[in-house]
Order: sequence, then C-alpha cells, then structure tokens
Amino acid sequence: MTSLEQEFLEKIEKHKGIIFKISKMYVDEKDDRDDLFQEITYQVWKAYSGFKGESEFATWLYRIALNTAIIFLKSEKKRSFIENDNVSNYKIVQDEYDQEKEDRLKEMYRAIHQLTPIDKAFIFYYLEDFSGKQIAEQMGISEGNVRVKMNRAKNKLKEILNKP
Repeated sequence: MTSLEQEFLEKIEKHKGIIFKISKMYVDEKDDRDDLFQEITYQVWKAYSGFKGESEFATWLYRIALNTAIIFLKSEKKRSFIENDNVSNYKIVQDEYDQEKEDRLKEMYRAIHQLTPIDKAFIFYYLEDFSGKQIAEQMGISEGNVRVKMNRAKNKLKEILNKP
C-alpha cells in the first residue's frame, strides 16, 4: 500500500460519519445507502490526487459527497421513499434507547426524503452548523442567495413535518 493510499484511508476513516449522514439523507434503503456510501468513497478516491489542501479535507469531502449523492439519484434513479421502519434495523443499546427521540428522528428523515436533492443539501448544511459563508463557498452562490434558499428549504421541511 502506498503512502497516498494509507493517508486516504486514514482520512476516510476519520470522516466516514460525513459520508454516512449524506447517504442517510439521500436514500432510505440500506442497500442503496451502502451503494451510495461506496460511490462517494470511490469518487473521493478518484479526486484525491487533486486535493491540494487549500481547504479542510472535511469541507472538500462535503462538496464531493453532496454532488455525488445528487448525481447518484439522477443517474441511477435510486429515489426511494420510506415505507417501512428502517430505524428499527439498527441495534440500539437498551440503556441509551429513547423511543421518543427515535420517533422524532425517524419522522425527520421521512420529511427530509421528501425534499428535492438541492433542498436536502441546504438542510444538511444547516444541521451541520455551516455558516452562510461556508455554504456559499460550497454551493458556489452568494450568501444572500444562501439565506433565501435556506429559508425556503427549512419552510418546506416545516410544512412536511406539520402535515397531519
């Protein structure tokens, strides 16, 4: 294994939570999430030799991961809707289990899955506490445009969550 490969694997291991979160936001079925996780990792590897370190690795990873997720949905037509209780597929330690929290989380993911891919990206950035400036840099738009699009995405999410 080359030092480049080793360095890449260490960075992916450190930041795999980012890839998992994006995969979870964009697809519901476990097999599809696994496919998307693998596709993101592959795309990051393909681009890794071009990573110049001008930004944080995590920032660079977010951009590739979100773009890959959007393209994955469009090109593979992998859109799926939550129709079953996938949250119950995860093993949760009994003393950490909070049914109410799990139900809210499940409902949030159901709502997020109903958003457009771009709105999902804005919600992801919001949930990850990115600043307007950081989002603007990532998305290649102005901070003013970020505020408008972020408010629209949050309002759409609220509408979905408030539907009976």
